[in-house]
Amino acid sequence: MFILDGKPLSPDNAFTHDGIQYPANWLRLATPEEREAIGITEVPDPPYYDQRFYWGPDLPKDHNQLVEQWSTQTRTTAGTLLTPTDWMIIREADNGTIIDPDIKTLRENIRLATGTKIEFITATVDTAELAAYITGTEYPIWPSQE
Repeated sequence: MFILDGKPLSPDNAFTHDGIQYPANWLRLATPEEREAIGITEVPDPPYYDQRFYWGPDLPKDHNQLVEQWSTQTRTTAGTLLTPTDWMIIREADNGTIIDPDIKTLRENIRLATGTKIEFITATVDTAELAAYITGTEYPIWPSQE
């Protein structure tokens, strides 16, 4: 991160200093000596943390609240995946029009996946474990996406 006069500079934005307009690529092309000559300092970027799970680096959010939040989100996602075929269930109940068995299987697989995901979520013991599961390879995959 580049700082000039106490303010951060974006490497791809033009800026003005002491009445001189610098082009958007100047920070990338300038040498450290050229940047230092006009008063630009480079400081390390702040450490990354996933704001969904942490308030700051090594400052986790409340695990129990996150378990409830992600369980609710998982149920919402399942509902969103089931909604496009809900009308078929209603039509079958209304007039007996048979639903394609593949649709019924898909709907059941979505419900089973929801249960499995919520089991994993509730089985986590801390925020780090929950974050690892949610951001891992298994959680984002749903039967309709396989």
